[in-house]
Amino acid sequence: MFLVGLIGITALVVGLDRFTGGGAELVPVLIFLPAIVSGLGSVWQTAVASVWVLAVVSASVAYLGGNLRTNLEVSGFTAAFGLMSVVGASYRIQREEEVRRLRSAAAALQRQLVRPLPLRSLDVVVDGLYQPIEEDTMVGGDMYEVAPSPYGTRVMIADVQGKGLPAIGAALAVLGAFREAAYREISLMGVADALEDAVIRHNRFAAHTGEPERFVTALLLDIGPELEVDAVNCGHIAPYLIHGGNAGQLWLGEPEVPLGLAGLAGEPRHGARFAFPRGASLLLCTDGVTEARDRDGSFYPLEQRLRSWARDPPARTVEALAADLNTFTHGAPRDDIAVLILRRTGS
Repeated sequence: MFLVGLIGITALVVGLDRFTGGGAELVPVLIFLPAIVSGLGSVWQTAVASVWVLAVVSASVAYLGGNLRTNLEVSGFTAAFGLMSVVGASYRIQREEEVRRLRSAAAALQRQLVRPLPLRSLDVVVDGLYQPIEEDTMVGGDMYEVAPSPYGTRVMIADVQGKGLPAIGAALAVLGAFREAAYREISLMGVADALEDAVIRHNRFAAHTGEPERFVTALLLDIGPELEVDAVNCGHIAPYLIHGGNAGQLWLGEPEVPLGLAGLAGEPRHGARFAFPRGASLLLCTDGVTEARDRDGSFYPLEQRLRSWARDPPARTVEALAADLNTFTHGAPRDDIAVLILRRTGS
């Protein structure tokens, strides 16, 4: 197919040149053909195209006669351009292979850091969506975790200030601290304090390395067999309750300061409790959802959309939300996206 295309394009150019009586004025256009092949094909295909074009151009100028020096210069330029195309194709393929290796490593890193959904504990089943904004990264500044601790299922969703790779260091610090504290701390507030310490330590290290200090918004939940849930909201988006064919955002009181900024608050953080009945679902998300904009600058109407999907199973809601967000932003989100939908086991 490649050779057929090569011959076809050559025949088209030469035919047009003869038809217009151009005297080989269009034939030099073929010089750019190896460059086009180098951007799409393999090294050997580029080499074949270069040799083919050199032969066609050399035969054309020889057929027309003319000054020998000029003919040699045209042929030499064609050969040099073809050689550069082969080198360019080799470099492109090496870069693509490097990107593939990096993506493979990123995929392995993602499996270790942000576990694939859905997740399940004795108390809840968790489905959701995770989508970093940067095309070549699979881990972003948004994160989540579900820890089936001895004190109940601890759930965290968090968002590091900033985007992309520079925010991952703080995300790792918070994620590691949560995985340890969720099993160690008896109270959910104790978990929040451990995360606060982790962000402070990370910022101290960042100050020594010249990186900017960051804060982290986070929502922590503690879900057990009781039909009420403990929550600590560290400056994050409050959860949405989907129940009985309706959906709405829960009021947990005024959000506490984000992680890393507790020293600026005049008093310690406070927790909250809310009802999570059987048959209901909780939706947790980051601001990549609520602050998504369309081309007119309008924010994504999450609560309105959730009402229209309120009777759907959680997995279907996730699919509908992912597709609708993509349509709303025209495939160009401006921030990382993380969504969790929690449903009690057996309900």
